[in-house]
Amino acid sequence: MVNPHYSPFGAAAGLSQAAYDEGLRKHMLRIYNMMMLGLALTGAVAFLVANTPALYVPIFTTPLKWVVMLAPLAFIMVLSWRFQSMSAASLQALFWAFCGVMGLSMASIFLVYTGASVARVFFITSALFAGMSLYGYTTKADLSKMGSFLMMGLLGIVLASLVNIFIGSSALQFAISVIGVLVFTGLTAYDTQRIKEEFAEGYGHETNTKMAVMGALSLYLNFINLFNMLLHLTGQREE
Repeated sequence: MVNPHYSPFGAAAGLSQAAYDEGLRKHMLRIYNMMMLGLALTGAVAFLVANTPALYVPIFTTPLKWVVMLAPLAFIMVLSWRFQSMSAASLQALFWAFCGVMGLSMASIFLVYTGASVARVFFITSALFAGMSLYGYTTKADLSKMGSFLMMGLLGIVLASLVNIFIGSSALQFAISVIGVLVFTGLTAYDTQRIKEEFAEGYGHETNTKMAVMGALSLYLNFINLFNMLLHLTGQREE
């Protein structure tokens, strides 16, 4: 559960308000479209793998499962550390590859939880995410003030999750999930406002494309993590 939070591009350049608003609208629409396509790709790969024994058996019944589970983290590290030196096209290709690999790692949810439960939690997550992202986009409040608090919560969730891999405590998992829902709900609003404030049409197509990819990645990760936390809390397991 890693979420890249940084502001590498600075403040918006001085443009006429109308031109800026139109550019921002197109930029945010591009980010949301990329994020939704990424989620669709992840879901399609996860569903395909979960319903193909020839794929999921050699993955989830062997040590290969650890490679699949940790691979998304490696992608995030590369995307976060190398995005400045990569071209926009390469960054986009890496983002789609990451979404596909994430689908592999999430295929197990279709083996553990009922399909109806997964669908229900997905729609709940979608509604919650949409509401918080809209709030982050429209609010006049400065959400950057809660950034450090949210990052501390995120770090705590990551550390607790790593510990729980070894101790397997259901009580700790419940606490992680409850706190995770709160943290990733807050991060959705926080990231939306941050992405909005970073936009500047004057940066040019290449830079704005890279900004769009990184913005889509942040929102994608918030959605995926929020979905997983809610699934742990309310999902119905297969009998």
